[in-house]
Amino acid sequence: MHIKDLALNSYIMVEAQEIELRGHIIDSGNMAQLMDRVMDMGGNFETLVFEIGKKKTDPSYAHLRITASSKEKLHSILSDLHRLGARPVEVKDVFLVPAEADKVVPKGFYTTSHHPTQVKFEGEWISVGAIEMDFLIVVDTKKRSATAMPLGKIRKGDLVVVGEQGVSVSYPERPREQSTFEFMHGTVSSERPSQTLIAKIAKEILEVRKNGGKIAVVGGPAIIHTGAAKALASMIHNGYVDVLFAGNALATHDIEYNLYGTSLGMDISTGNPVTGGHKHHLYAISEIMRAGSIRNAVDQGVIKGGIMYECVKKDVPFVLAGSIRDDGPLPDVISDTMEAQDTMRKHIPGCSMVLMIATLLHSIAVGNCLPSSVKTVCVDINPAHLTKLMDRGTTQAIGIVSDAGTFLPLLAHQLEIQSGHQKK
Repeated sequence: MHIKDLALNSYIMVEAQEIELRGHIIDSGNMAQLMDRVMDMGGNFETLVFEIGKKKTDPSYAHLRITASSKEKLHSILSDLHRLGARPVEVKDVFLVPAEADKVVPKGFYTTSHHPTQVKFEGEWISVGAIEMDFLIVVDTKKRSATAMPLGKIRKGDLVVVGEQGVSVSYPERPREQSTFEFMHGTVSSERPSQTLIAKIAKEILEVRKNGGKIAVVGGPAIIHTGAAKALASMIHNGYVDVLFAGNALATHDIEYNLYGTSLGMDISTGNPVTGGHKHHLYAISEIMRAGSIRNAVDQGVIKGGIMYECVKKDVPFVLAGSIRDDGPLPDVISDTMEAQDTMRKHIPGCSMVLMIATLLHSIAVGNCLPSSVKTVCVDINPAHLTKLMDRGTTQAIGIVSDAGTFLPLLAHQLEIQSGHQKK
């Protein structure tokens, strides 16, 4: 062989890895995403096997060879494809390294997505419990179990998964049933909510209730400012909310409205500012502090209506997470952020649907705790807020551009109509 030929062969040498992909990879767009990622990252692919499901419910299977010009580039591509559910054809056991101290973990540790995940240990695939994005995976070899854990909860000696070897991610598929989430999955609607769209969301809520699933609401103070508090209170009263996630502001202004008829000093019924109204939210906080808690204030007859009143009366748990800008705050507000996270996580298991309404920061916080299987609706007047939520990982959400004052009353009305039809 000539020197020129040797140089040419050296130049065209590539690194390769065979991977496979299973499930509804065509109609979910997963296969197309995989191909785009490979090419965008400077790699190439060869389809070795492609078996397409014959029926709507049948899964498909793809076996591909991924190539790149260097080991580093191939590793980078495969790492990206891993998040889409691709895995090597031959999977080795997961690689475990003990944590050397509390909160000190081995370099190269695996970080989770919020998609269903499994690890292979001693030839057996084990589902990872408590899955949440940006967690680590700890394997208990005696119990043969795997759990997703935040960095701050890792303890010395915990066996932490390092690298992606032996880890399998199940990328979410497009819902198989006819639903709002099938045709709007991962999208933002720039139109104001139509009766038809809200009617479909109400139908989803009723279906979740029928199947025994929990519904969570993440709410911001704009619910009060826009006059939608009565609608949300009625939904809680009628059993359509199982847990409320919010901050000091929503609870404070809800109580302010029910004590003084104002929100941020504005008369909700007229839209006009009230003389001295700027102090009303502080008066409201003071009254709750005097009672000792929101529940005590309800029991003592201080609060006689509203969102927080209905939560107490219907035994609907609420988690109020504080922020650096809070007034007071109310005695029920959890000001320790890590404690607030842990409290939220206690109420997330069993949630099948979450409504996020007019609160960017709390929506992102709760969204980060949700598995990708939870149906998520985010409503905000600012379309950029909806996009930010999805960009930060809550890709399963559908976004609706609307103010709370329009959306919630229409939703409560649709629930009343449709539940009445079901009873008939």
